[in-house]
Amino acid sequence: MKLVTFRVGLITLLAGGLIAICSSPAVAQDAAATYKAKCAMCHGPDGKGSAMGVKMGTHDLTSDDVQKQTDAQLTETITKGKGKMPAYDGKLKDTEIKDLVAYIRGLAKK
Repeated sequence: MKLVTFRVGLITLLAGGLIAICSSPAVAQDAAATYKAKCAMCHGPDGKGSAMGVKMGTHDLTSDDVQKQTDAQLTETITKGKGKMPAYDGKLKDTEIKDLVAYIRGLAKK
């Protein structure tokens, strides 16, 4: 009985890992698409700000000021909005916001 339980647990663990590995590129593509649709107009494709965004005072997402914020702070800014930035609560799912935060972190590395 213990052997069967062990095997079921091992298979479940392996299947979960395989799903996570296979879905990672899809999540990155989804975050990029969300960023392009919702953020790039003001923040620019590279996060440094579009011409219009710079005129509006948009923050450079690659800057130390933005990157030193915690994930919770970035999540709150996206969810509730800040200054001229609109709130995305109810417009984006929690997972989409979490993926956007990860995407923003990646912009600093490019």
